[in-house]
Amino acid sequence: MDKREQLITTAFSLFYQEGVHAVGINRILKQSGVAKKTLYHHFPAKDDLIIAVLEFRHEQYCQWLEKRLTAVSPGAEGVDVVFTALDDWINSRDDTLSSFHGCFFINVSAEFGHHEHPAHRRCAKHKNWMLDVMNKQAAATGIRGKKLVEVAESLALLAEGAIVQAYVRGQDDAAKRAGQAARLLLAHYRR
Repeated sequence: MDKREQLITTAFSLFYQEGVHAVGINRILKQSGVAKKTLYHHFPAKDDLIIAVLEFRHEQYCQWLEKRLTAVSPGAEGVDVVFTALDDWINSRDDTLSSFHGCFFINVSAEFGHHEHPAHRRCAKHKNWMLDVMNKQAAATGIRGKKLVEVAESLALLAEGAIVQAYVRGQDDAAKRAGQAARLLLAHYRR
């Protein structure tokens, strides 16, 4: 792992467990063992590091979920896989994404409430990607037009809600219950 990657992975671990604003640059440097000059060579400001960490997590999350989705047919089976994957992550049955501390993108966007801040915009971009995943899965079931938009938005909302309920309320079965609701939703719209 090169120094840039080392800084990103160390910062991610600290940010994810403790929050972006709670972790200072000196802590990242100490934990990573990287010199301050090297940090500023790669990331002139903390915001630059934050964006790089968000990109890192987005790529990690996308690869994780896409790997799970390629194992099944798109459509209802794909929707089931999304919620099964979330359930595995929430319940520490899949350590690809590291120990569950909620959604990194929700957590970071809460720390950067101004919607025009680059970190907030990057978090929104990730959530739009997840909406696209749900849109593709719903479209593969044959749902079209306005109904497709409604279903995709609802599926994304169920996934996000499951993550929040699991983290905030400690509901380890939130993704399972959201998956059941997703199946009912698809059945209703496919009638």
